[in-house]
Amino acid sequence: MSDALFPSALNKPPGYNDPNSPAGFKPLPQKPVLPPSFRPKKKKGRVRCCCFCISFSILIALIIIFAAVFYFSVNPKLPRFHVQSFQIPRFNVTETPDGTYLDATTMTEMEVRNPNGKMTYYYGDTAVDISVGEDEDETEVGTAKVPKFTSRKQYTTSLKVETKASNKQVDNTLANRLLSGYKSKSLAVNVAARTKVGVGVAGLKTGMLGITVKCKGITMKQLDGDDMPNCLIHTLRWIKVR
Repeated sequence: MSDALFPSALNKPPGYNDPNSPAGFKPLPQKPVLPPSFRPKKKKGRVRCCCFCISFSILIALIIIFAAVFYFSVNPKLPRFHVQSFQIPRFNVTETPDGTYLDATTMTEMEVRNPNGKMTYYYGDTAVDISVGEDEDETEVGTAKVPKFTSRKQYTTSLKVETKASNKQVDNTLANRLLSGYKSKSLAVNVAARTKVGVGVAGLKTGMLGITVKCKGITMKQLDGDDMPNCLIHTLRWIKVR
């Protein structure tokens, strides 16, 4: 018979062990390869996020505790600013064919009070702007510089400022209104002090924060009557504190 009628090898039945293979040898089953969408994701990023959240929460809690202890032990109070006196020794309005001119000299005494018993305030160089009149009539009459100073515990500091406006051209109608208010002592006085302030507690000093102190719309009659309205403290461009 031809060889084509008899196959050279028969298929091995299930469970057949080859006697020529090493005894007891069985090939290790291979793990099925999973597609990427079924592979388990690493959890390192989630662990780091949890650690960061816990650390941040602890930090916030410590800051709150420290702020509470500081507040109740020091009982901090803001400084207080007042215009103690304001004088205009010279206020002349001169009308010429070229226009109307204002000559004015002002003398301002500003009071800075530190009501704290455990805190010291440190002030940098201060620029004080003086103007008279309200709203559209407000007219600048000079700026003066005050050197840096220290406001110690429960201490009141008096700042004396003198300004001059020489040959300042103004509108004729406005000049007459200002002159009328000056003569009747109803002229509004505006003081704006721009400075930086730092705090000292228990031998430690903080950084300096820029502030602007505004005392607006104070009349000379009020000051003559020993009335010293509180001035507003502006900081960070939008915070106002009385």
